Parts: sequence; C-alpha cells; structure tokens
Amino acid sequence: MLQVQYIRDNRDEVIERLRIKNFDATTVIDDVKILDEERRNLQKELDDALAESNKIAKEIGALYKQGKRDEAEKMKARTVELKQLSKDLGDKLANVVNDLEAKLVLIPNLPHASVPSGKTADDNELVHQEGDVPQLFESALPHWDLIKKYDIIDFDLGNKVTGAGFPFYKGKGAKLQRALINFFLDKALDAGYTEFQPPLMVNEDSGYGTGQLPDKDGQMYHVGEDNLYLVPTAEVPITNIYRNVILKAEDLPIKNAAYSSCFRREAGSWGAHVRGLNRLHQFDKVEIVHIAHPDHSYEDLEQMRDHVALLVRALGLPFRILKLCGGDLSFTSALTYDFEVWSAAQQRWLEVSSVSNFESFQANRMKLRFKDSDGKTKLAHTLNGSALALPRIVAALLENNQTPQGIKIPNVLFPYTGFELIS
Repeated sequence: MLQVQYIRDNRDEVIERLRIKNFDATTVIDDVKILDEERRNLQKELDDALAESNKIAKEIGALYKQGKRDEAEKMKARTVELKQLSKDLGDKLANVVNDLEAKLVLIPNLPHASVPSGKTADDNELVHQEGDVPQLFESALPHWDLIKKYDIIDFDLGNKVTGAGFPFYKGKGAKLQRALINFFLDKALDAGYTEFQPPLMVNEDSGYGTGQLPDKDGQMYHVGEDNLYLVPTAEVPITNIYRNVILKAEDLPIKNAAYSSCFRREAGSWGAHVRGLNRLHQFDKVEIVHIAHPDHSYEDLEQMRDHVALLVRALGLPFRILKLCGGDLSFTSALTYDFEVWSAAQQRWLEVSSVSNFESFQANRMKLRFKDSDGKTKLAHTLNGSALALPRIVAALLENNQTPQGIKIPNVLFPYTGFELIS
C-alpha cells in the first residue's frame, strides 16, 4: 500500500507512474486526498476536544479545593458536552479512516523507473538468455503423454479423488518431485537462507498484508467456516512473520526459504497452454523471501535473480530472463524478473519463476519496520522469488531429456533420486 503522505505530496507523479501499469489513478488518488484532508481535520478537532476536556478536568479539581462549587459544576457540564463531542468525532474519524483504507487498497504499487512500458507479456524486455535448445528425435512426446507412458503422474486419479488440476505423483514421478524440492532447499541453505516449513493456511490479515487480498480474492481457496485461506505461495506466511514487527538495521537483510504446496483456483484458465503440468490448482514450490534495507533492496533483487539462474543452469535447462513491462507487472510489484525455460516438445517458453521487489508496498500494509542507524523508524523493503516452482520445471525436464530409452535425470539430481533414468 502506498503511503498517504507520499500520495499527498506527489499527486501528479503517482498518477503518471501508474500509467506505466495501464492504471488510471486520477479519481482514486483525488478521493484519497479528500478523505485524508477530512481525516486530518477530524483528528485535529478530536485532539482539541480531548485537550480541552483534560484542561477542564484539572481546573474543576482546583475550583472544588477553592470552594467554588457552582463554577466547578458549570465546567462539569462542559465536560459532558466534550465527552459526547469526542465520541461523535471519534465515530466520524473511524468511518473516514475505513473509507480511506478502502481507497488505498485499490491503488497498485508504483513501478520502478526501469520498468518498460507495454500492455501484455509480448512487451516484456529480454535481459538474458542462455543454453542450447535441444533437438528431439522424431517421435518425441509432450510431457502429458510422457507421464502416461512411464506411469509417473496420474491426472485421472487426481480428478477422481479431488478434481481437475490436482494430480497424483507416483513412483519415480513422486521421487523426482521430492528430489527437486530437496535440491532447491539445499541450494538455498548454501546461499545463507534460513529454512522454514510454514502453515498451509493463513488468516485474512496475512492475505491482506502481502496484497493477495483484496486483489486476488477470487484466486484463493477460502475455508469459509474458519475464514482462513489456503496459501497461494509460501511468500504469504513467510513475509507475514514480520507483520507488526520493528527490526534492527543490522539484522537486514533477512533471508528465508520455504517449501510448501501452493493452491490457486486459476478461475477461467483453459486451452492447450494450460494442458498437463502447465497450470495446476495445487503444486509444489520452494520460495525465497528477503526483508531488506531500502538502500540495498535492488542489490538483493539481483542476488536473488542470480540464485534462480544458478538453479536452472544446474538442471541443464535453456532459459531466458525477462523484465516485465508495466502491463504485465503484478498489483504489488515494483519490478519483476520472470524466468522461462524452453519446452522442447511444446516448442515454447514456460514461466518457472518470478523474482520481485515490492519496495515498501507490503511493508506499509504489514507495519513492517526497522530502526535505522540514525535512530529513525522506517519501512523495510520486501522481496520474494520462486526458487523454484516445480510443475513446469518437471514438464521441461521430461520433454527436453527424453530419449528412445527413457528420460535422463540431470546429474545434480542423482544423489537425490537414486536413479538416472525414468524408463
């Protein structure tokens, strides 16, 4: 969430920068300014009423001591008026604050100055590409046929037990999943991350804190009776560890990693581009999260980008890195790099990771602060990235590494799988 003071002091700049995200903020920004002015006026009136009430209370005591009972009684009548006035002002102030908050959560994060303009993914900026695209043999198959051929992932069984988008992994397919999770976690630990295993459900405050609510409400699975949400990513519980916390500057950056299942309704998704493992309602992912000093958060973003590149490179997958344009940037992000791997059988790029800097947007919602070396309390910056999401990584590994004899497992995974070939 953007800070009200920044909006108040930089109205035109905020509106102009949000145009990069193809968001016309003029009306909502002006509404915020009006509500904020009303809030400040009401707060001043309330403060004045309370101050007068406190002053009179002291004077009443003095008057009683001086035997001036009639004057004291008159002043007591004024305190009754002030008490009612304070209540009325407090109620009005609470309503205005709620209205202001409702407007603020509609405003996306400001994009970083380096974000390219554009409306769709076609306008994203290619910043890096490496790896040789594999040439498959004539009878090579897409992964949705390979998983049936080798009986390693069962969509029909998942559909029977749960529904579409909830596959069963079995045999070497299940072992491959576990191998990738452990490999990604081990690499995170090597890079200095602290491992967490978070809850798979979060409360409404947590969803609000990282910006999934209200923006992504329709994409989250909601447990109505308990008003809890299944996590769409471990980013939500891990970042919310620091909600309403004041850290020390010397503790930054904080680097955490977590494996979790992720749940997304993905309402309205259909077509060949979401076939097989390309789009699931439940999938596994290792997430990395940074809590950073504002002066160094973009250095952290580059470190995270390098970490994800190391993982994809180790798996031997051709990949490219894209800087997202304004139109493809998420509601909460200031700058995002997407990683895509080449799917040889599908002949297209598959997104496997997003690495983002949210600057103070999430921190302002969560009241995540730190005490800087100058003694001032400031908002921290938050960052997160997939390191990595499994479904499309598995899809690319199966397709790119298939041979007439079976599917070769990358060398780095041998110690984790215990086998070199799926056949």
